[in-house]
Amino acid sequence: MFAYTIRRLLQLIPVLFGMTLLVFFIVHAIPGNPAQVMLGQHATEESVQKLTNELGLNEPWYIQYINYLQNLVTGDLGDSIRTGAPIVEELWPYLAATMELSVVAMIFAVFIGVNAGIISAWFQNKWIDYVAMFVALIGISVPIFWLGLMQQWLFAVELGWFAPTGREDARAPIDPITHFFLIDTLIQGDWDGFVETVRRLVLPATALGTFSGAFIARMTRSSMLEVMRSDYIRTARSKGMKMIKVVYKHALKNSIIPVLTVVGLQMGLLLGGAVLTETIFGWPGIGRYIYDAIQFRDYPVVQSGILIVALFFVLINLCVDLLYSVVDPRIKYK
Repeated sequence: MFAYTIRRLLQLIPVLFGMTLLVFFIVHAIPGNPAQVMLGQHATEESVQKLTNELGLNEPWYIQYINYLQNLVTGDLGDSIRTGAPIVEELWPYLAATMELSVVAMIFAVFIGVNAGIISAWFQNKWIDYVAMFVALIGISVPIFWLGLMQQWLFAVELGWFAPTGREDARAPIDPITHFFLIDTLIQGDWDGFVETVRRLVLPATALGTFSGAFIARMTRSSMLEVMRSDYIRTARSKGMKMIKVVYKHALKNSIIPVLTVVGLQMGLLLGGAVLTETIFGWPGIGRYIYDAIQFRDYPVVQSGILIVALFFVLINLCVDLLYSVVDPRIKYK
């Protein structure tokens, strides 16, 4: 497995190189001059040209790309054109916010999706099976922005159970340590802050995880139905083993590989595709960070942000591949 892991990590190099090249051309194809955006519409041509030269945007595209790669190899993501701050320092709080939201959303999706799929397969062609799959179909079909707005209206405005937007209460800000607020509040023993963080996570996490949960439910049902027709399942049931033990100990374990694949793919999509959820709920994540950078033509931020998301996506898929051999000992990597 060690040799396989090393090979997969080495394969990341051309993938990330291709990603940097693709993103570089797409970002630089966006109309507009960052210097003009920063100085405003009424700036003189001389001041715009001076700032363009200072930012190095007057250099040929290949020179700009080579400079970016040289800095990237040394771990320097560059400075934000808009704020002038190092991107390495500026990026982490946004990335941590998105990771916290995505992990909670995936926990919700896996718990709901796997159990809904199991129940649906257990009671195949019964009313509970039809209800579960109908709900899953709705979960896949409902646009996330509509679901988020409806959640805000019902649970925040009408019932007042949760906060409609934001990651923390402005009247009681959390002192960041790791920038994962659930962890930070526990470290500091701030139980009120922990409860408030949970309250603010519930709506965006459930909105973000609904599609993934519905997709996981359908995949789990399909995989479980195939396994539950196997001879060893019928043998276990004929020996008088309790159905719940048959399902969770034997059937689920042998049908988890396709589900694990879907979970890995969905986790990568959550990290990179949370921009709608973050915008609706005012969540200061990397999706909004990149979106704002696009508006300001902040090339280094857009390139670095997308590169980080792509890196996490391929690393998550690598972890899923390695988990296959843990879940199923018959799978060997050489």
